[in-house]
Amino acid sequence: MGILYALVARGTVVLAEFSATSSNANTIAKQILDKIPGTNDTHVSYSQDRYIFHVKRTDGLTVLCMADDNAGRRVPFAFLEEIHQRFVRTYGRAVLSAQPYGMNDEFSRVLNQQIEYFSNDPNADRIHRLKGEMSQVRNVMIENIDKVLDRGDRLELLVDKTANMQGNTFRFRKQARRFRSTVWWRNVKLTVLFMVVKLVSLPKLKVEDNQVETRPREEIGKAQRKG
Repeated sequence: MGILYALVARGTVVLAEFSATSSNANTIAKQILDKIPGTNDTHVSYSQDRYIFHVKRTDGLTVLCMADDNAGRRVPFAFLEEIHQRFVRTYGRAVLSAQPYGMNDEFSRVLNQQIEYFSNDPNADRIHRLKGEMSQVRNVMIENIDKVLDRGDRLELLVDKTANMQGNTFRFRKQARRFRSTVWWRNVKLTVLFMVVKLVSLPKLKVEDNQVETRPREEIGKAQRKG
């Protein structure tokens, strides 16, 4: 599974979050929120072990996700862009005064749906590439998490490995369904083609049979006239 965890925060106040697996990602994410330098808009990524925390901060609203390192940068940042737009569109200025986890009951479901979509649907990356919205991601450098967290403060990232297995199983099942559908349609097309060929050839066979039947009759008639 590509994206495993996500949150939306105003400064260090978490407003909504969702985790697709059992982990302590939320604890590390909150540490990152405390330590991100400055207040300017930013796109930044921090690596820890084989996972990467991607951060997008715009107008004081921070969207963060944790993803496998093999998810690259484009898909996670496309996810963050989508989440940021949905959150602002849904809550507007209410974000400025919301209490901690004030939007969690409702928006955690959105995070869940979008994590699944961006992790498993190949169209997610394709759509955002066509939109051309992710050009800034090319300039995002992936830094070690020690860059923002002191070694003494940094916690070991604990992630339930079954999440990756479940993600791979989901993709395998999806590919298997697509393959079965392709084979089924191919068989349908072959069956239809066979029936068309058969229907076209039937009149021709009947004409030939009639010709064969009339020839002996004509020959018998000629013989009788000669006799």
